[in-house]
Amino acid sequence: MSDNGTRRSHRRTRGPVQLRGGEPDPRQEGTTTDQRLLDSRGPSDWVHADPWRVLRIQAEFVEGFGLLAELPRAVSVFGSARTKPDDPFYAAGVELGAALAQAGYAVITGGGPGAMEAANKGACEAGGMSVGLGIELPFEQELNEWVDVGISFRYFFVRKTMFVKYAQAFVILPGGFGTLDELFEALTLVQTTKVTRFPVILFGSAYWAGLLDWIRGTLADHAMVSPKDLDLITVTDDVAEAVRVIRAADAAREAAGQESGGPAPVEG
Repeated sequence: MSDNGTRRSHRRTRGPVQLRGGEPDPRQEGTTTDQRLLDSRGPSDWVHADPWRVLRIQAEFVEGFGLLAELPRAVSVFGSARTKPDDPFYAAGVELGAALAQAGYAVITGGGPGAMEAANKGACEAGGMSVGLGIELPFEQELNEWVDVGISFRYFFVRKTMFVKYAQAFVILPGGFGTLDELFEALTLVQTTKVTRFPVILFGSAYWAGLLDWIRGTLADHAMVSPKDLDLITVTDDVAEAVRVIRAADAAREAAGQESGGPAPVEG
């Protein structure tokens, strides 16, 4: 009990399930399902447990596909969980979420606070569909209050599949390692044609300038990327331009489907 007499107990998550009360398993406290899957050190019981984990992984894919299969056209928006509500990029995230909703897109984020919350809030307030794809972390992170449709995953790779499969574009707000991870994964998928006609938009030209200078001045100079690879990235400070780029890619996709005599290819 807390000082004011209200109930207060330990809360934790296990995949999509929230648990309150009881004693956590000391073997799992402070770890995640991903960590336990990937770490082969320690007792050899992992040899026997790993094949059974495949069923849990399969279940996460089934649950994600089932939840998201009937989404309208959608855009995945990434950005830092550390973005504060008084940060200009938080306001930009709200504006972006609203503009995407008004253009007929569902907004998919990681479902957390900061820039993710901002995009979800904008979409929700504009009457659009606001989606949050959470992840099990060592520290508690609930889906933000602006998520209409949400799910929490145990495995990063399952979650990553959902971000790509159900989105027509990525918009990347300023962020850290997690945001960079999503950015470069998207660029790799487009570069290798695993997905096609998929806009990757960096929002905030000043924030991303150093990274882009390194790509142009180091990667390209050393022939680690091709000059045409630089065209995979759109940089803007304008929400309206970001939406225009996404809609133009949609129009090109639909035209390609009509020219081929069938529907546009499903990506992801």
